Amino acid sequence: MFDMEYPWWEFVARGAIVYLVLLVMVRVSGRRTVGQFTPFDLLVVMLLSESVSNALTGGDQSIGGGLIVAAVLVALNMLMAFLSSHSEKMSKVLDGSSVLLGRDGVLYEKVIKKCRLSDEEVQESMRECDCRLGEMEFMFLEADGRITVQKKRPS
Repeated sequence: MFDMEYPWWEFVARGAIVYLVLLVMVRVSGRRTVGQFTPFDLLVVMLLSESVSNALTGGDQSIGGGLIVAAVLVALNMLMAFLSSHSEKMSKVLDGSSVLLGRDGVLYEKVIKKCRLSDEEVQESMRECDCRLGEMEFMFLEADGRITVQKKRPS
C-alpha cells in the first residue's frame, strides 16, 4: 500500500510526459474538445483518462505513487496557467484565439466547416442572443469553444 514499485522520479517523468502529450492532443483536436461537450466528446475525455491511467503509474498501486502523479499534474496545470497569464505568445499557444465565423449578416461557411461546427450549433448561438442573421454584426468561435454573437448597433 505504501511501498512504491518505482523510484519517485519515474512518477514525475510519467506524469509530465502524459500531461504534455495530452495537452498537445487536446489543442490539435480543436476548440470544441475544451468548450462545448457533446456526448461523444465527453465519452472521448472519459476514455482518454482511462487509457492513460496505467501510463501515469506504470501499474503501481501505492498511495505514494498516486499522490506524486497527482502533485505533478496539478503543478503542471499551475505552470501552464502561469505561463498563459504572463505571456501573450504562450496564451495563444496554450489557449488559442478566437475565429471570426461571420460578419454583417454573412456567415463564413468554409470557416464554420473548418471549425467542425454544425449549422444547428450556429443557429442555436443566434437564438441564445436573440439575434437574426440580418442583425448580426460579428460572430466568433471563442478559444474556449463558445460561439458569441454581437448584434449590429442601432444607427
